[in-house]
Amino acid sequence: MGLREIAFGGIYLSPLLLYALLGFASALLIRTVLHRLVGSMRPWFEAWFDTSLFVVCTAAIAYLASASVGIL
Repeated sequence: MGLREIAFGGIYLSPLLLYALLGFASALLIRTVLHRLVGSMRPWFEAWFDTSLFVVCTAAIAYLASASVGIL
């Protein structure tokens, strides 16, 4: 399926590492935009919000990447 190792300099890397990095970057971007829109109001449990946003973004990127591979 969409989760095949990527050979990088003789080292095999999981594509989930790339998905996690993209998920972290998108979660950081979304969090920054939300912080600017909402202002000083913060979520009640900021650490839980950041973690769940990261997980949702990573899962969405992994799903979209596997769906695009299935189309090809």
